[in-house]
Amino acid sequence: MNQFILGLQARNLTVEIHHHSAYQIVLSNDSPFTTTINGTLYESIYGFLIKPHVKHFCIAENGTLNVLNIEPYSTVGLELSGHFKSDENCIVFYAPSETNALFNIPENNLEINSVIKAILSRLPAVRYDERVTKMVDYIRENYFRSDITPQTFADMVFLSPSRLASLFKQQTGSSLSKYLLWTRLRQAIYITLSDKERSLTDIAYDTGFYDLPQLNKYMYEMFGMPPKALKFSSDLIQIY
Repeated sequence: MNQFILGLQARNLTVEIHHHSAYQIVLSNDSPFTTTINGTLYESIYGFLIKPHVKHFCIAENGTLNVLNIEPYSTVGLELSGHFKSDENCIVFYAPSETNALFNIPENNLEINSVIKAILSRLPAVRYDERVTKMVDYIRENYFRSDITPQTFADMVFLSPSRLASLFKQQTGSSLSKYLLWTRLRQAIYITLSDKERSLTDIAYDTGFYDLPQLNKYMYEMFGMPPKALKFSSDLIQIY
């Protein structure tokens, strides 16, 4: 089952205050940076883990930030939620060793791929119902189709829309509609960052969105930036 983990590298970054639906991990393994989270200023830090919908902004004028955005409904998102105390919205890292300790990564290794591998290695093995697997495979192969509806899946696995929605949610932690949306976003982001000559309008149509304004809307909701900003200020590290 695919997990949505988007790894980006952003250089000389200054981001206006925003919030988004993804869990976010921001790390620097070169220069400390400054951020404001929920109105509190944090200076000379090396990273943070933040819950969805928490307002924040970053300034890293002298270095490179590694940014991970994680689908909140996925098993990875649920695993990350367990790191927070009941009254916490963020976890701030004042030294690289604090990041190493939280994610069980060897000392002095803050490569973003090491963080991704550490997160994925802690997930329990899950055996999915074959009907859920069939729906996921269909979404992976047909995400670009704009005519996908709950009835599409009901006809495919011979369950009522309400029953299949319950089964999918129970097994994946995500609703079908959210899973389809994040799959489309995953593909749109991948194309945006791997083929920078493609127009954003073409990318929107080719990944199942009605138009570019709809892609802009969901990108901003999920990641706090429109695809144009993503395209010109980031490099793709990894995407799952």
